[in-house]
Amino acid sequence: MKIRQAVVADADELVRLRAIMLGHFSTANWNDDWREPARASLARRLADPRPTLAAFVAEHPDGPGLVSCAVGLIEERLGNPFNPDGRVGYVFNVSTDPAMRRRGYSRACMEALLQWFRDQGVRAADLTASPDGEPLYASLGFTRKSDPAMRLRL
Repeated sequence: MKIRQAVVADADELVRLRAIMLGHFSTANWNDDWREPARASLARRLADPRPTLAAFVAEHPDGPGLVSCAVGLIEERLGNPFNPDGRVGYVFNVSTDPAMRRRGYSRACMEALLQWFRDQGVRAADLTASPDGEPLYASLGFTRKSDPAMRLRL
């Protein structure tokens, strides 16, 4: 299994894998208008010489393309007693092609992403877990938070 950090040339495949993940949450209003802006954002951010976003990918064992990915970014918030420098990792877009699931690809990509966070001095990482993904994240040490998250769409 080859796990590596994604490069700009992987942007199309990362968007394809994101579409697979988002397909589990799709609604009647689903469209593909998001794909090109997402690809452009990924390409720009993956090319940044001082990246705050990283993606780790598993290459397809039998040919071209990717079978799995885990993407994360580093946010810098105000510090607090538990995290003085305020750097927090956020994990999103963990996805594996359906035909390649249950083979350890997501775990390997997640482990590489978590190591990248550690190497960047990040002390905590957050994510939103689907019911299917929760056992993996729990096995990696993630726990449910007690604070209620809220969001306002602008």
